[in-house]
Amino acid sequence: MTSHDTRRARVLSGMRPTGPLHLGHYHGVLKNWVQLQHEHECFFFVADWHALTTAYDEREIIANNVWHLVIDWLACGVNPSLAQVFIQSRVIEHAELHLMLSMVAPLGWLERVPTYKDQIENLREKDLATYGFLGYPVLQSADILMYKATAVPVGEDQVSHVELTRELARRFNYIFGREPDFAEKAEAAVRKMGKKNAKLYRELRRRYQEQGDAEALEVAQALLADQQNITLGDRERLFGYLEGGGRTILPEPEALLTPAPRMPGLDGRKMSKSYGNTIFLREEPDEVDRKVRTMPTDPARVRRSDPGEPTKCPVWDFHKVYSDQRTQEWVLEGCRSAGIGCLECKRPVIDAIQAELAPIRERAQELESDPETVRNIVNEGCDGARSVARETMKEVRSAVGLDYR
Repeated sequence: MTSHDTRRARVLSGMRPTGPLHLGHYHGVLKNWVQLQHEHECFFFVADWHALTTAYDEREIIANNVWHLVIDWLACGVNPSLAQVFIQSRVIEHAELHLMLSMVAPLGWLERVPTYKDQIENLREKDLATYGFLGYPVLQSADILMYKATAVPVGEDQVSHVELTRELARRFNYIFGREPDFAEKAEAAVRKMGKKNAKLYRELRRRYQEQGDAEALEVAQALLADQQNITLGDRERLFGYLEGGGRTILPEPEALLTPAPRMPGLDGRKMSKSYGNTIFLREEPDEVDRKVRTMPTDPARVRRSDPGEPTKCPVWDFHKVYSDQRTQEWVLEGCRSAGIGCLECKRPVIDAIQAELAPIRERAQELESDPETVRNIVNEGCDGARSVARETMKEVRSAVGLDYR
């Protein structure tokens, strides 16, 4: 991942409020969010408009899920003191930037998004022949570019969405970033840096443009990131001037691949609500116990005395997530020799999941009993997100030519 500010990235990520969260969400997304908030400036949002692209006829469900989603995030450790937690539709600027980007988004780019045809195929029972569904990648790009996010945590299957965002930003900057008096404004911004820094900037710019010196580009970008006496608009203008282009209005984000382990489902497939193989974060202890105890096991173990092969058993995938090396060795030896039964094998997994979910469930219950606190957290997060979004849209309107009076 690269960024203009290599010390501290601005991270943006969101979730659609389509139902209760499960262990797959926790291990695949939320644990990573909790870590990122300590390292970077983070914006986490409830993507309620995105939910409408495929569930526009289920508005009551979406409304209820919004608050359940926020509670789950907070219960898992997302800290509103470290990250902005907000609802997409509460920051109306997302819709405006979506409209602006849609004006320059080629139709062919949207039709080639890998998940577009996949979702139409997988959700045949829904009418997805809508503009909103076709254009959701543009809205997704608006979400990212609104906050000038430098890093977007995604799995490998979502990298294409970040790449589309980069292409849209590049196209937008190319069309609207070249001001008639761009060079004059850039030189005026250079002078504001002071004699010493201005001289260094010009030298680094010359080395990069004349010699292709990549190290000079990185040093110059770091120099600009440290400048306190120039405006945000001047800084972005100088990033573009440095590279020989126009003003960078919407910086291109980088995909931040998340080191997320594959969370297995109860049937051995990936954990997913659509498969009905989940353990929810607020699942009652008795239900967790029942679900794991009734998991399918190695079909070769018909009787207790039959030896089995753990690597062919869905329970083994849970041991790889939850059990230490010693317990895993106990499972391998005990199963292959018929020294332990399937219920014995499942007990460490049950205990580990219960220990993991107990504090999440307890914290969620506290938050559910205090909805005013949850709403205040979201209101403050929306205010923080809105202040950033307003500054971005001020620049965008000016670049497009919509700041006339």
